[in-house]
Amino acid sequence: MTQQTFSGEDFSRRFRNALGMFATGITVVTTRSPAGEAIGLTVNSFNSVSLDPPLIVWSLSNDLPSRSVFEGCEYYAINVLAEDQAELSQRFASRLDDKFAGLDFETGVGGIPLLKGCCARFECRNTVRHEGGDHLVFISEVLSFDREDRQPLLYFAGGYRRLAG
Repeated sequence: MTQQTFSGEDFSRRFRNALGMFATGITVVTTRSPAGEAIGLTVNSFNSVSLDPPLIVWSLSNDLPSRSVFEGCEYYAINVLAEDQAELSQRFASRLDDKFAGLDFETGVGGIPLLKGCCARFECRNTVRHEGGDHLVFISEVLSFDREDRQPLLYFAGGYRRLAG
């Protein structure tokens, strides 16, 4: 194994490639703006923190325009995408003005959008936020959740993957 140092112009790319060796699920985090607009973005930095109390963690880049909305909202949902929802991942990773245009979704606590067809959905209270380098880290209380017996959409080494059957 080749050890990488913390210097050089291409460090960020090498670091990102090394992080890409950890397979993650893909989520879409959704909420409402203060004006009631449905807001969402694709996130793969999601994980559990605690079972009792039920807590999750995710992070959001500081340079995203929606940061202030997520930082200030009371509730949001973590929608864990199923293997056939790569298009939703791409949609919510894009810079589209209205990412919810034409989407049929349900409504959760505080009016938050809940995407249909996901393998799991978590409705959360926005409780704790911490600065973490170039990201804001959210640790939040899970108020309710549901799940379907579906395979997840995975991300590994820069691309979407599926579980081997």
